[in-house]
Amino acid sequence: MNKPTDFKAAAAALNFETRAYIDGKFVDAVSGKTFPTVNPATGQVITNIASCDAEDVDLAVAAARRAFEAGTWAHMAPGDRKAVLLKFADLIEENIEELALLESLDAGKPINDARNVDLPDSIATLRWHAEATDKIYDQMSTAPHDVVSMIVREPIGVVGAVIPWNFPLFVAMWKIGPALAGGNSLIVKPAELTSLSLLRVAQLANQAGIPDGVFNVVPGLGHEAGKAIGLHMDVDCVSFTGSGEVGRYFLEYASKSNLKKIILECGGKSPAIVMDDVRDLGPVIENVANGILFCMGENCSAGSRLIVQEGIKDRLLEELKSHFAEWTVGDPFDENTRVGTMIGEKHMEKVLGMIERGKFEGAAVTFGGKRVLTETGGYFVEPTIFEGVTNDMTIAREEIFGPVLSVITVKDEAEAVSIANDTSYGLAAAVYTDDLNRAHRMAKAIRAGTVSVNCYSEGDFAVPFGGFKESGFGGKDKGLHAHDQYTEQKAIWIQLR
Repeated sequence: MNKPTDFKAAAAALNFETRAYIDGKFVDAVSGKTFPTVNPATGQVITNIASCDAEDVDLAVAAARRAFEAGTWAHMAPGDRKAVLLKFADLIEENIEELALLESLDAGKPINDARNVDLPDSIATLRWHAEATDKIYDQMSTAPHDVVSMIVREPIGVVGAVIPWNFPLFVAMWKIGPALAGGNSLIVKPAELTSLSLLRVAQLANQAGIPDGVFNVVPGLGHEAGKAIGLHMDVDCVSFTGSGEVGRYFLEYASKSNLKKIILECGGKSPAIVMDDVRDLGPVIENVANGILFCMGENCSAGSRLIVQEGIKDRLLEELKSHFAEWTVGDPFDENTRVGTMIGEKHMEKVLGMIERGKFEGAAVTFGGKRVLTETGGYFVEPTIFEGVTNDMTIAREEIFGPVLSVITVKDEAEAVSIANDTSYGLAAAVYTDDLNRAHRMAKAIRAGTVSVNCYSEGDFAVPFGGFKESGFGGKDKGLHAHDQYTEQKAIWIQLR
C-alpha cells in the first residue's frame, strides 16, 4: 500500500479481516458471536470481530500442539526459521501504511506515531529476534573425563500471548519474536479494543510461510478467551501485558490448571526526577513531556510523577506548560495531531474521574484537565498538569493511564529517591542531573526495572524490559533474556563406556 495522501479516505477504503485465525485458516467463532470494535475518535463502530471463547481456544491449542509435536516449526533448522521470520518482517514492512492506518483507527493514536514509531519499532523488534534464532547456543558443563554433560535449550511448547490495547503490534512483537524464534507454537489473544492489526498480521504470517497451527490469533473478550488460555491444561506458558488486576488472574489460572509459566508486565507509576544542578532545561522539558504525553499517557512506563527539586521547580514548570501547549489534541488522522484519543468512553471517564479525585484531595490543576472536542463524539482529554501533589494522593499512587502529570516538590536527592521508591510499582524511572556521581547513585538506588538518565527511554531491543514489585513477574520482554522464558533448560548427562 502506497503512502496515502488522505488518511481518512484510505482508512474508509480498508477491508477488515474480522475472523479468528486458527490452524492456517480464518474462521468464525464457533458460537457465531461477535463484538464491536469502536473508533475512539468518533465513538462509531468500525466493524464486528469474532468473539472467541473456550471452544475456539480449544481448537487453537489443539492445532498449536499438533504443529509442535509434528516438528514442522520446532524441529526446523534455526537458520531456516530465521529466514521465515525475516520474510515475515519484510511483509509487515511492505504493508506498513495499511497497518499504521489500522492502529490509528482502532486505538485512536496519532497517525504519525503509528507510522513513524510503532510500526518501524515492531518490524525492527521482529527482525532482531529473528536474527537471534541461530545465534543462541547450548552449553557444555565441566564433568569427569568419562562423562559428556550438556545444557540444552528446548522450546517450551504452546505459548499464549495476551496483548494490551495501547501498543497492539509493538508489544505483540516483544512476544511473537522470541516465542517463534525459539520454535514454539503461539496463540495470540489481542485486546478486544484493538484486534484489527493483529488479524491482518496473521494473513502476513501465513504468506511468510509460518506453518499451519504455529501462529494463531484468537480475538475475544478477556473473561472468555483470555481466561480460557490461562486455564488451559495444554498451554505451557502465558505472557501477559496489562493491568495488575488481570495479571493476578493469570497467576490464579496457572495455580488452578497445570502450573504453566506466567510472565507478567503490569504497569507502573514511573517517576521523572529533575535535580537543580541541571543547567539546560530544554532537553529535560522535551523528555518529560514525551514521557507523559506520548501515546496519550496510555503507556505502562509513562513518567506520570514529576519529582522536582524545589530550587528549579518554578522555572521548570513555566517552560513545561509552554511546551505542553504545543502538543496538539485532535483527529488521529491529522498529521499535526500529537495527542489522540483515550481508548474508549469508559477509560476516558476513569481518567476524568482521577482528575476530579486529584482536585478533591487538594492538588491544583495548573494546565488542562478537561475533556475536549466533544463535538466529534470522540474521547479526547487534554494534557493536564497537577501541582501541589503529595505522594499519598490517589493521583500519585494509582496508574491513571492518561495524559496527566503529577508534580511533587522535594528538598534534596535523598527525598527524591525516597518518594520515587514509595510506590507499589517499579517499572521505569528517569533521572535528570548534570552530576555524574549523582546519576550513578540515584540510578542504583531507584527500585525499577529500567532507569534512564537525562532522557526518557525504555532502551532498545537488546535490553530487557520489565518491572520490580507489582510491575512485573516471571520474566522480561526484549533482549536475549526474553528467549529464556520461551525455552526450557535441559541437562543431558552421558556416561561414556
